[in-house]
Amino acid sequence: MSTQAVAIGWLPQEVMENIAFFLATTTDVGPPSDLLPLLLSCRSIYRALSLDANLHLCARIFEHQFDLSAAIRRLGHQIATPDVLSKELRKRFVYLKRIRARTDSRICASDTSNPSILSELLWLAYLMMLENDGKNVKQLREYAGMERWLMEYWFDDEGASLASKTLSKDEWPLDNEHNSLAMWLFWIFLRPGIPFQRTESNYRTFATVVKPTALAANKYNICHTPWKDFIPRSCPHEPTHIHHYSNSYHLTPPTMAIPAILSYLSLVGPLLGPTRVVYKGPHTPNSFTFSLNQSFEWEADWQRCMNLAKNPLAGQFPGAYIVGSLQGVWEGVFTYTEFTTYAALLSGRSPSILHNCVVAQHRQTWKLREYHLTVSRGADGITGGAKLPSLSSGDPLKAFFPPGIRIHEHAGSAEVHEPGKTAPLSYRQSSACGAEAEGFECPEIQDIIVVGEGHSAWGQFNLIGRVRPCDGFVSLLKEYVEGDRGQWLYRGYLVGSISGSLSGRWRDTLSLPDANGYEGCFVMSRRR
Repeated sequence: MSTQAVAIGWLPQEVMENIAFFLATTTDVGPPSDLLPLLLSCRSIYRALSLDANLHLCARIFEHQFDLSAAIRRLGHQIATPDVLSKELRKRFVYLKRIRARTDSRICASDTSNPSILSELLWLAYLMMLENDGKNVKQLREYAGMERWLMEYWFDDEGASLASKTLSKDEWPLDNEHNSLAMWLFWIFLRPGIPFQRTESNYRTFATVVKPTALAANKYNICHTPWKDFIPRSCPHEPTHIHHYSNSYHLTPPTMAIPAILSYLSLVGPLLGPTRVVYKGPHTPNSFTFSLNQSFEWEADWQRCMNLAKNPLAGQFPGAYIVGSLQGVWEGVFTYTEFTTYAALLSGRSPSILHNCVVAQHRQTWKLREYHLTVSRGADGITGGAKLPSLSSGDPLKAFFPPGIRIHEHAGSAEVHEPGKTAPLSYRQSSACGAEAEGFECPEIQDIIVVGEGHSAWGQFNLIGRVRPCDGFVSLLKEYVEGDRGQWLYRGYLVGSISGSLSGRWRDTLSLPDANGYEGCFVMSRRR
């Protein structure tokens, strides 16, 4: 035992804890390895400061190394106890070390990987990014090397996604939970401008995997619940039982198609063809404005995973859509393939038909106004006055509006006239949705409609749409003002919030809802 160790051993406990804390947090990323020499200096110091014995020290290290505020906001303060945080600290570095070693990114002959570990690893990384306020992404990117892990998972010949193997056999990439979470992580970590990604050959390589998932609407759904149901009773996808902060939760993973579309248009969109103004792709999460509260961008995405795991599904707005998110001016593109190619795809052709097909794109601009049907509730939860009548759920090909609907806009409000009802429904914009009477809280949202207009190379058009309550699924009917361009239905999700993108697929409105129609991709980002 050294003289220095004896001297430290006589220090008060709180002083020794501070010394241990500063040693453990010498670097911002990676496990607290600099603490190990101190712990091994003598038995008394080990007994006082070991992570097994000193849960308070563990909790301090966790709060320094990882983001915690979003988890507390969503899950409650009970997850922030020293016992829970010490267990979470150990768990995270076990999985971060696995990612760093790239144990699970490729198919291994030895039994070093298994599906349950891969599932836990992917869920942990995904939830860490939904809770990211700056620290989590540093651990995953700088220490664990998550980007390299994802590159191997998706694009290596032996990648664990099996994408390269299936496509080499002219089969479709697997649509499963692992690939869904990994595609979301690929999108979240995507940085199109960094050196190892920005060559045209790399763009083409990425597209080989991402393109079939983005374009094949008949193979990869953009939502778990049927798009044609405005108030679905339940989600047909079985929720996943996960452990997070030592508690059990049921979550439904998001679909693989949405991040595939975003990634495809980010990587390949600028190469699809000449446009008068170069399209640089959607706003990636890495381009979000830096903030100490970045996790607020992912509040609705987190809530969507929670909501879709419930049975029955909510009939009102339980947080999967942030009110007012669609208000404003949006810019982006829509893509389409040759009709004969798409018809062959619907007839059962293999993914090779998409590899060399022509994918055209057009830029478009939308100006949207969002209106809400509300009912005020008091602090006791009782409605103030009679509940407002609701707008009926109409044809899904008409964005769920009933036939014969008339919408009259006024300053900050809109009147919706539905045939067969005596009085119009009064919708308001979010700025006009404050409490109307003393003692009443913020009104409860009953329905959200969107009205707007826009233009593309095909001409001027009008837009009307509704937001599905249970999961924030957006349906917009686009109708060209002149000519024979007709009507087109846009469906998708807002990924992220203020800095996010609206992404999904458009389809024709002549095919029946239960039939596969002519579809393409779109992405719209808020004008900056």
